[in-house]
Amino acid sequence: MHADATAVTSMPSEQFFLARQPILGRDQKLVAFELLFRAAPEHEDAQLTDYAAATATVIAHASQLGMEQVVGEQLAFVNVDEVVLKSDFVRFLPPDRVILEILETVDPNDQVLARIRELKELGFKFALDDVIGHSEQVSKLIDLVDVIKVDVNAISREELTCLATSLRDAPQKLLAEKVETVEEFHLCMELGFEYFQGYYFARPAILSGKKISPSELVVLRLLELIGSNADNAAIELAVKRDALLSLNLLRLVNSRAAGPDRHIESVSQALVQLGRSQLQRWLQILLYSTPDGRVELNSPLLQMATTRGRLLELMSLTLRPGDVAGAEAAFTIGIMSLMDALLSLPMDRILDRVDVSQEVKAALLDRAGDYGAMLSVAEELEGKQCGRRLSRALDKLGLSIKQIREIELAAFDWVRGLGADTRVH
Repeated sequence: MHADATAVTSMPSEQFFLARQPILGRDQKLVAFELLFRAAPEHEDAQLTDYAAATATVIAHASQLGMEQVVGEQLAFVNVDEVVLKSDFVRFLPPDRVILEILETVDPNDQVLARIRELKELGFKFALDDVIGHSEQVSKLIDLVDVIKVDVNAISREELTCLATSLRDAPQKLLAEKVETVEEFHLCMELGFEYFQGYYFARPAILSGKKISPSELVVLRLLELIGSNADNAAIELAVKRDALLSLNLLRLVNSRAAGPDRHIESVSQALVQLGRSQLQRWLQILLYSTPDGRVELNSPLLQMATTRGRLLELMSLTLRPGDVAGAEAAFTIGIMSLMDALLSLPMDRILDRVDVSQEVKAALLDRAGDYGAMLSVAEELEGKQCGRRLSRALDKLGLSIKQIREIELAAFDWVRGLGADTRVH
């Protein structure tokens, strides 16, 4: 089955969600995203038969927008079934930016093997999905793929150990998927896996007796001062108490200052130049920075937090145009929603230190109200199974699938551009 460009771009795209899941390297930095195409709940029965249409639609979107907007500097893993493999529209993808992930449903017949070899000659790389043992499919495809994805939830620890050991000397890289706990991650590290996919890094590992570090305390104190509308002198004094924070603030403002002759040398000038709203946003992002104050956009937790923040902000502005305060609260909820994972503290203890409204607290603690529904939408879009919970949250808010996909792409693009706007090193 072949599909030409006209067929792809004319396919109905309203009924599919675009999600992406982060893929991390052994250093816990982002290396790729898997792009996931989910049918809307009312079309779930047709999800498998419509898979090629969903893939074609997102490939067309990615081609029109540019893969960079969807995944930034990272690689994209794109699932392909036999129909997609044999189609012409797969050629719309840039070979140097994607890894084609062969689904476990693909029959490695002679035609499929020939097509994979043809695409490899064009520069495409391949991954084999959901490997749980040495099947006939694996034996026929293993020499043609670059990455082997192992579903760690589908097999026992002993089976995982045996499988990883048998593949350890193979030239292919091993990727552990559905890694949901830190213990699973450590086991896969020991077994020689190169890549990791799953939300283990975003799970709050609550530690008894854990204390917030001095630098985190400074940022949280400043956020509390801003939230309580403290005067400029109190905010300036709090910034000046931390030399690194003062230095980074001056660097940030001078990187944004208008004109080559405009150089800001005092903290008080910097605070005026930046303004309360931007200072609050910068501090929220800075919480996820490295100990020396660098914002590294290949940190998966920072990517998730800032994406959530921007998603909620754009949802809020779509629903309540002109409500700047509401949009700022939405951004705060999104970016704070992973602070329990960041600080290894329960969310209620963190919220005791930051002055936020009851509406913000209710969203963060109970996913309550409109903001809670927005946060639920963001969480569902992170590559989990986009299903009825997502649709219910969208219905509650009055947002369409088309609107949320446009908001999502705009959020991805904004996060990608953060490097220039939050340069704190």
